[in-house]
Amino acid sequence: MIVVRRNVVDENLLSERYGPDGVKLQIAGMMHKAGAVFSYPDEQILDFEVSARKETVKAAERLNNSFFSFRLFKDSICNKRYWDRTGEGGFRLKKDADAYDAVRDILRNSRMYGTECATAIVIVFYLAITEVFPKELFNRLFSDIYLMDWKYLDKDLGVRNYRGVKDAIPGDCLYFKNPDVNPDTPEWQGENVIKLLNDYYYGHGIGIKTSEAIIRDLNRNRIHNSERSAYLMDLIVKPDFRYLGEMKQRHG
Repeated sequence: MIVVRRNVVDENLLSERYGPDGVKLQIAGMMHKAGAVFSYPDEQILDFEVSARKETVKAAERLNNSFFSFRLFKDSICNKRYWDRTGEGGFRLKKDADAYDAVRDILRNSRMYGTECATAIVIVFYLAITEVFPKELFNRLFSDIYLMDWKYLDKDLGVRNYRGVKDAIPGDCLYFKNPDVNPDTPEWQGENVIKLLNDYYYGHGIGIKTSEAIIRDLNRNRIHNSERSAYLMDLIVKPDFRYLGEMKQRHG
């Protein structure tokens, strides 16, 4: 359900507002039908979230179609023009680097980058925000990016965990868990994914697939004689789109 100024938004209004853009209309329609409440102080913040989710989907698809490689942290690589690779395998933004340009360089020079799936999802979020934020605001908010895993996220992304995966919307991050992973292939213990349109998901290293195909791939990497299947956890991870929209409205 979508609420703007404490009023429930009618589906016909969404059609009028987003009808010319099929992707935005699908995203807004799923938000409208969800059991969760998406509440906004005005239509512009709603527009921001719908746009940011669309750009998240596009960023995931573009990263999948790039030469950005899957690597374990111990083997990770990055463009040294913008990033310092740390001893634990993360990428820290250089002090004299432009954050906006550094993030977009990951697509521009994708052959120079490789890391694992959780970091890839964080990169997707940042890439999406470069499409909906002015460059100056992005640089102001994200001047100290460290790309590693969830615990190093910039506080201004506002990333939080939620339950209710049945109401997941394109642009959300979900997680497929493999409880009986083969210890010889720990990288297959699970897969962080971005929900796309039409029941497809992007996972770094696994590609764009249906949930059934992702589970099948994970199940191929279980301990011998395991009878426990991989499964989609009831967990949604996403930026605070409303907060980011308000930041753009206030400072953009």
